[in-house]
Amino acid sequence: MLKILFSPSEGKNSGGDEEKKELLGATDARDEILNEYNNKLMSNDEETIKELFGFKKFDDCKPYINNIFNSPLMYAIERYKGVAYDYLEYTTLDFMAQEYLKNNTIIFSNLYGPILGGNTIANYKVKQGNDIGDIIPDKFYKDRFTYQLDLYLNKDEILDLRAGYYDKFYKVTKPHTTLKFLKNGKTVSHWAKAYRGLVLRELAKHNISSIEEFMSLEIDTLQIKEIKVIKNKTEIVYNIVS
Repeated sequence: MLKILFSPSEGKNSGGDEEKKELLGATDARDEILNEYNNKLMSNDEETIKELFGFKKFDDCKPYINNIFNSPLMYAIERYKGVAYDYLEYTTLDFMAQEYLKNNTIIFSNLYGPILGGNTIANYKVKQGNDIGDIIPDKFYKDRFTYQLDLYLNKDEILDLRAGYYDKFYKVTKPHTTLKFLKNGKTVSHWAKAYRGLVLRELAKHNISSIEEFMSLEIDTLQIKEIKVIKNKTEIVYNIVS
């Protein structure tokens, strides 16, 4: 099967009414960082909370100050909102496409680490690159979860749609595929998020189960320019066409 590695988003949707489910990977290891995060929130230390969230005004923090162990839960693939998720348009997909995303997308959360799209998570806020107490999230998850992810992905093909920052959480060592987007011959950066979301949507709509199937998939506005193979990484370079 094809597994897609994906980035989270700073923006989150509030609320949720899903049941608690076991998260991908070791619960005990993840509990350490979740407890540290929760303790920071429950401390009522305004400066600590503002720094953790990356906000200047404490009023902006208040929607996120909740005990995450008692908070409403939402599927991870629904929780995030931002450019990539706007283009994914999860709620407009049919049931089978949504199930595909829940089962085959692995999102690298700054708090929860690697989670399936169908894992249920609380609303939270951790500014990218921030530590949680003495814990450095990317190092924490790379140390604790790499072996588990290697085992979990052992028989799957991998399409890595993450932003480069999230390589810190997990380095793919087996053969895998990445994408690059060019506009007028230049690499797009911010809007790459949009095209990653668009590609993920097409994967779900067409129930793509292999890289071979993906290679034959026609995606509006994207045209394959070249394919580069560098050691264990295959990079598909797309031209963005209007």
